[in-house]
Amino acid sequence: MDKRNFAFSGTNFILIAVAVAIVVVGFILMSGPGSTETEYNADIFSDLRIKIAPVVCFVGFAFMVYAIMHKPKDE
Repeated sequence: MDKRNFAFSGTNFILIAVAVAIVVVGFILMSGPGSTETEYNADIFSDLRIKIAPVVCFVGFAFMVYAIMHKPKDE
């Protein structure tokens, strides 16, 4: 079979997979138990959930843009 010119190379797919994993980790860091009507949970305002996790997600999305735009070296 002849080699076709695809828009993405294998490196692009690996970088996109890493970016998706970073975004998923960010969303997992944001998750946790919430407050109910009968019980207040102060953990919903922790630094991890409102500062660090959104930054991790943003870095993942920015890395995804890089992964899509990355042009592999011609061999």
